Amino acid sequence: MLLSVQNLVKEYRHRWNVSFRLEADFEIARPEIVGVLGPNGSGKTTLFELITGSNLPTAGRVLCMGQDIHAVKARERDRLAIHYHQSYQVRRFRRTRPDFLLEPSVSSYPMVHLFDEPQFNTQDGYIGFMLDFFRRLRADGRAVFVCLHPTESYHLEILREVCERFIFVERGRISVHQDFAALAADASAAAYLGQTA
Repeated sequence: MLLSVQNLVKEYRHRWNVSFRLEADFEIARPEIVGVLGPNGSGKTTLFELITGSNLPTAGRVLCMGQDIHAVKARERDRLAIHYHQSYQVRRFRRTRPDFLLEPSVSSYPMVHLFDEPQFNTQDGYIGFMLDFFRRLRADGRAVFVCLHPTESYHLEILREVCERFIFVERGRISVHQDFAALAADASAAAYLGQTA
């Protein structure tokens, strides 16, 4: 099992009230490319941070190659899952345990690659280069997540061409769809896509 997100919950609180709650439960058993979509503030980046171990869950766990990502030494977590963020400034979170109490990574190269809103430059074949890169990672046995806000019609074409499955995130709720047709048949996802298509 490449990735197992098990009953994952992340809550942010303002005083005694829950201001945001993310829930996720899904598995990636084999190498594949997964498209991740949803409105701003829905929880996509938080999900990626939880998968890579840079954000601590309120409940549940994330297993990558059978290892609990939060039980792995902080400096070695990117050998299991790596988060490429558009701003190159991924948030840092407080550690709960020192590295010497944690276990080493079972992998020397990331098995899960999470691309958070990559910029698809339309010049000089850059889109083709990126799609080939995603496919090479999958061919090498990796799971690839591509999070994209489709602001142009070609963004949807990119996702339809390269992604095998889709995750839609809205208000902290995650739904998994086996293909683009299933995603488009979901009422919430269809409403979101209709704003951008």
